[in-house]
Formats: sequence, structure tokens, C-alpha cells
Amino acid sequence: MGFELDRVREIVERVASSSGLEVVEVELRGSGKARMLRIVIDKLPRPGESSNDKPVGVTHEDCANVSREVGTILDVEDVVPGNSYLLEVSSPGLDRKLLRPADYERFKGSKVKLKTRTPVKGNQYFEGHLQNFHEGRLTLAVSTSRKKPRVDEAPPQTLEIELANVEKANLVPEI
Repeated sequence: MGFELDRVREIVERVASSSGLEVVEVELRGSGKARMLRIVIDKLPRPGESSNDKPVGVTHEDCANVSREVGTILDVEDVVPGNSYLLEVSSPGLDRKLLRPADYERFKGSKVKLKTRTPVKGNQYFEGHLQNFHEGRLTLAVSTSRKKPRVDEAPPQTLEIELANVEKANLVPEI
């Protein structure tokens, strides 16, 4: 029996949803005795809450509970073949990856940095505020410089980028 990532994700989502959590990412890295099953969880926003509200965030206790419950199920059902693997459960962090369309919808108004698969207006690397996400297209307000704008500087440029063209995207913490 081989490793079935979809089955693991299904188990993790069942455990996480019972605690009001969402599964951001599930991946198996390494091979042999050096395998690591990495699970990233986050708190679901409450109804009516936006990403601009003060986030609650995942607690250490949330990670420990998910780790304990998922680890038990995986071992009992022998979902991860072989004897040894390391289970890691963590939060996505302040610079979380944006992986699904729902992530872009949830974090409208947030500062993001992204890399595109093919150049857009001669560039593949962008940083700016995610203004909108609709029908697979994101609108990004990109400043002409990464420093704080001066009084005489031009306003941010607005770009539309197809989600299918986004290779990698992360939130940029604004502290």
C-alpha cells in the first residue's frame, strides 16, 4: 500500500474542522527514516469577520491537539506506510502562503508579494496590496518603489494578474 496524500488530507480536515480550524497545507517530505509529514492549520475567520480585523491565530494548544488526534488516527489506520515518520503541525505564520482562490478572497486588502510564471509588463516579481480577487483574476496595487512613498511620487500602479499565472504568493507582514 502506497502513501495516499488525499486520504491523509481528508483525516486532517475532519479533525481540524471539529475544532474550528482549516487545513492550509499537507505535505510529505523526505524518504526512509527521514520522512516528515507537515500539516499547516489556521483558525477560520468567524462569520462577518474580515482579514483586516485583529486575527485570533492558531495557538500552541491547537497544534498539539491536532497533532495528537491526527497522529493517533494515522497510526491506527496505518495510512502512512513504514514505521517511522515525524509529524509536524504548525500555523501558517505571518508570511503565510496563498495557495487557493479562497486565500486571495480572504486576504483582500492585505500586502502580498508574488512571483508569476510568465512576465507581466516585463516583470515577474511584485509586491503590493491585494485590492480585489474575482473570477480567477487578482488586482494588485503595486508601488513604484519598495520604500515609503514620497510626497511627489506617483500613486500606486494597478495590475491585473491571472491566478493561473501566479507561481508563488505570500502575505507580507505589516507591523
